[in-house]
Amino acid sequence: MIRSLPNILTVLRLLAAPAIALVFFVLPRPFADWAALILFVGASVTDWLDGRLARSWNQTSMFGTMLDPIADKAMVLIALMVVVGLTGMPFLVTAPATIILFREVFVSGLREFLGDTAGRLKVTKLAKWKTMVQMVAISVLLAQGIPAHEFGARSFGMDNAMIGAVLGGDEPDAVGLRFFWQAALYAYWAGVALLWLAAVLTFVTGLDYFRKALPFLRDEAGK
Repeated sequence: MIRSLPNILTVLRLLAAPAIALVFFVLPRPFADWAALILFVGASVTDWLDGRLARSWNQTSMFGTMLDPIADKAMVLIALMVVVGLTGMPFLVTAPATIILFREVFVSGLREFLGDTAGRLKVTKLAKWKTMVQMVAISVLLAQGIPAHEFGARSFGMDNAMIGAVLGGDEPDAVGLRFFWQAALYAYWAGVALLWLAAVLTFVTGLDYFRKALPFLRDEAGK
């Protein structure tokens, strides 16, 4: 079942999902941030690659068809959990993450309820864009932890007044604080903006799936 390369890539992506969180328990930061980022980006690439290889090599299988969406959801949901934890659960990150989590659970439950008829709920182009934006947003927010940690390490021992003076240009920036501060700040706001865009697309595609499922739900209710 798993001897074909597309299926092997899918299994590796599934294994990478919990590793994105577990690296923070076995590695110090920022090495854990780097490891989580590499795992997530690598898994995201395999998400595109395994499907392409399976179609071009005619190696599609029931095993891969079953496991692929599970691996995708596990990767995104665990990475979102990590991002929310690392950023300290601010509203701007927690709210869109909650919308994404709710939609994934809702659509998964809807597909399970529909059973055999769930195959009629085809993945739309907008849903594919949603997935891509989610992955980019999460990658940026995972990357944000690297300059943020470096800023904290380089400013260790400085009081707030000294840090403010260095960032404001009143004191020499001997350790590159301004660079890491700006890198962390820009990455954070870019990641937040992309995450909100992903949440909007997630909400819209969730409503679209529900609308398409309504005729099947009415049929069930009428029996």
